[in-house]
Amino acid sequence: MLKNSYLDLILTAGLAVIFIIAACFGLGMLAKWIAKKSGKSSVKQENAFAGYFFAAPWIVGFIIFIIIPLAFSLYWSFTDYRVTAKDPANWIGVENYATILIKDESFRASIINTLYLTVIGLPLQMAAALLLAVLLNRKIRGERFFRMGFYLPVILGFNTAVLLCWRLMLNTGTGIINQIIRAVTNAVPILSYGNRAIIFVQEVITAFFLGLSSGKFNLLNKVIEAGFPAANRVPLWVQSPLWSKMSVILLMVWGCGAMMLIFLAGLNNVPRELHESAEVDGASKWHRFWKISFPLLTPYIFYNLVVGLINSLQIFEPIFVLYRDNQPLVSSTISMVYYLWQKSFSHFEIGYGSAISWVILIIILVITLIQFKLQKRWVNYDLY
Repeated sequence: MLKNSYLDLILTAGLAVIFIIAACFGLGMLAKWIAKKSGKSSVKQENAFAGYFFAAPWIVGFIIFIIIPLAFSLYWSFTDYRVTAKDPANWIGVENYATILIKDESFRASIINTLYLTVIGLPLQMAAALLLAVLLNRKIRGERFFRMGFYLPVILGFNTAVLLCWRLMLNTGTGIINQIIRAVTNAVPILSYGNRAIIFVQEVITAFFLGLSSGKFNLLNKVIEAGFPAANRVPLWVQSPLWSKMSVILLMVWGCGAMMLIFLAGLNNVPRELHESAEVDGASKWHRFWKISFPLLTPYIFYNLVVGLINSLQIFEPIFVLYRDNQPLVSSTISMVYYLWQKSFSHFEIGYGSAISWVILIIILVITLIQFKLQKRWVNYDLY
């Protein structure tokens, strides 16, 4: 390596360009040679060369950055390989998989936590996206401004700066979210009962899931014995294991802009004459939506369900930023991918982490295949 970092960077970039050009010519010539051996005409040989020449950067990149790492990951999943150890990878067969599926209670807890985020968070996220799409489908003043505002969280994403801002807003004492809840419940006393009921139900459900994770339901018994929350109670978003998962779900709902756009496109594709005919027959707005729009939205619902389920099963960033330095709460929020990161990049157990990644892949693949298998029962493609 050169001592000058700038020259080192230029040299690395130059070698990368040379490698890409050589890969393009090499793959193009290989395609041309195969076409020649197959008895193709000179024109088809030149077409094969040109096609693979321009496709070579993507093909080579896919092989180097996808296929080869996948092959290494699959091999390491059958080994006891630790980066910090000087010994080479030791082949142990399916021992990693047996440990994950039978003995590893932490991984079992991560599955339950991920299941909670998926079963509760995904329906709320899709419901919020559908509600926003229905509201924005109306022709109102400032429509584009509202669309941009609701899609902005998707652009911002789950980057560290945004999540740290959310961490401040979710603070129990000084966070703006709890301050708004206090102000609203004090101004409208009847809403205080609704807020306390939501807190009680949410804590009971979360305590039940935490009991499933640990095998002990002491916390659930304490929540039930404590009874209805006091009048001044607010959610303990990032301070209590009973609310840690709900804070992640809140972030999922906040980032529903992509789903909203999909639903909005589906609503725009619903034929207007169907609504006009139903309106003439005296159907209300709710009946027109439930009997006409909603059945025609099922392909869009299915798409959002598949993509949303995959994303929720792979959720990592909010948990990493909000709770990584809060060890008492990590166990209540740890997801499958967070546990994968913990084993691979915190404990440096590359073999065990690789096995976890393949188990997660199989789980996602099986669930996705089941979704595609069941779509025939409820998805309506008649007008598409």
